[in-house]
Amino acid sequence: MADIHRIDCGPRMSQAVCYGGLIHTAGQVAMQAADGDIKAQTKAVLEAIDALLAAAGTDKSKLLTAQIWLKSMSDFSAMNEVWDAWVLQGSTPTRACVESNLALDSLKVEIAVTAAL
Repeated sequence: MADIHRIDCGPRMSQAVCYGGLIHTAGQVAMQAADGDIKAQTKAVLEAIDALLAAAGTDKSKLLTAQIWLKSMSDFSAMNEVWDAWVLQGSTPTRACVESNLALDSLKVEIAVTAAL
């Protein structure tokens, strides 16, 4: 059986868990850019995802799926502008995007991904 590797394991949750040739990230939010607009928050979230993927020894070219939660679907187009500039064409994951209440009022986007190692 493969070992489970946890990245940034805290008392409540890990930021990522690697198992069975996959990395699953927790939902990433832009705590440091929480006062920014949707584009700034999306950029910060994707940078956090890049860092977690790198810590696991992989990158966005191996994305399998993404789950995106937006505070408001009115931010969908602006979020997609940042997403489209970040994601690698030809390596786009499956994706779901929904409107949702987020943990803090200042947060506009949360993203979780699964990627191959």
